[in-house]
Amino acid sequence: QVQLVESGGGLVQAGGSLRLSCAASGLTFSSHDMGWFRQAPGKEREFVAASSSRDGYTYYADSVKGRFTISRDNAKNTVYLQMNSLKPEDTAVYYCAARFRSSVRTMLSADEYDYWGQGTQVTVSS
Repeated sequence: QVQLVESGGGLVQAGGSLRLSCAASGLTFSSHDMGWFRQAPGKEREFVAASSSRDGYTYYADSVKGRFTISRDNAKNTVYLQMNSLKPEDTAVYYCAARFRSSVRTMLSADEYDYWGQGTQVTVSS
């Protein structure tokens, strides 16, 4: 049974930083692409960042490029999202997602991921 457990969310002032973690179990982590998505109230879930298991490439939404960094530790079965220079518009529930390695499926769409965590709330105050 695949489980993804996020942690590290919380309340932070604008300009601050948070580091989210997602611990995976029940899958071969090194063979899975990992993604972070977020969903704000009244909005659709949107792509934030992703890490390819095949070539190590990372992908970012334009809105977070230069501020957020995704990384993974295959020995710990964990993916991280370092979030710096946080803005109130970053407020959302952040979800970790996983899918088996693919070279043809886009990493930017939530529909292309098979496993999801329960989410962790990030609130940025102005």
